[in-house]
Amino acid sequence: MDISHIEHIGIAVKNLDESIKLYENILGMKCYRIEEVKDQKVRTAFFKIGQTKLELLEPTDTTSPINKFIEKRGEGLHHIALNVDNVNTALNELFVKGIKLIDEKARDGAEGLQIGFVHPKSANGVLLEFCSSK
Repeated sequence: MDISHIEHIGIAVKNLDESIKLYENILGMKCYRIEEVKDQKVRTAFFKIGQTKLELLEPTDTTSPINKFIEKRGEGLHHIALNVDNVNTALNELFVKGIKLIDEKARDGAEGLQIGFVHPKSANGVLLEFCSSK
């Protein structure tokens, strides 16, 4: 597996609009994209910092994984996403190594990316996401 860079850092928030204003003030830059990912029950907002992005994630439903995260842990760092050439190849390599996965195959994510998650129990409590272009 070839990891080229940190694609983004995901931050769970209760209110996307308020959080966008807060991060625009903190970072001194504008959010460049807001998107809803319906199958994940989340709205996202992105800030670009060099080659890496910050992704703010707001739940759109009480059954959203982001809502469950916020209820359990509060707002804050949710995941780190790493860019790979092919998510399915990366997930397969990890599976063969015995790494516990949330996703056995890639699925659609924000910004048209293919994504797949590694279970935090296999990564010292960190939710890792692998991303690649379609």
